[in-house]
Amino acid sequence: MDNDQYPLWVALFTNHAKSTRVLQHSIPSKGKSVGPAPEDDKELWETIDATVFQWIYATVTNDLLETIVEDNSTAKECWDRIKNIFHDNQHSRAVTLEQEFSHISMDDFANASDYCQRLKSIADQLKNVGSLVSDSHLVLQLVSGLSAAYNGVGTIIRQSNRRSDGDGYQVRY
Repeated sequence: MDNDQYPLWVALFTNHAKSTRVLQHSIPSKGKSVGPAPEDDKELWETIDATVFQWIYATVTNDLLETIVEDNSTAKECWDRIKNIFHDNQHSRAVTLEQEFSHISMDDFANASDYCQRLKSIADQLKNVGSLVSDSHLVLQLVSGLSAAYNGVGTIIRQSNRRSDGDGYQVRY
């Protein structure tokens, strides 16, 4: 039940469901109910729904699987149970991530690339729980956690201006 992986799982699963034209079994279109229309073949719909169920079960961890398995439910109900598990933790997850983001230091990583990737990963996770990190906040946090070897670079970045064209931080000399 790793919150970090939930948005990635949703994106991959949704794309797979779209590509096989069964998305309505997990995420119905606005205003449409889940289930076969009276004129549709109920047996075919139930077979497809069971297949989507199997895909969900096959792509989650065992501890999550034990939490979401429920007899006589639909793939949509299963999808909603997973969604609720991860969205119920949203506020506490945001607090934990904010704490980690504000205390991260390059000294804790093997190299600058690992440090930058971790900062970006935390910023993306914060976005996924509704706590957006602006580009300027991300850059300032990156600079504040740099190791002593990068003091010169940090000073240049702190004294630079943010470009107004939306391309992010650019150092101006």
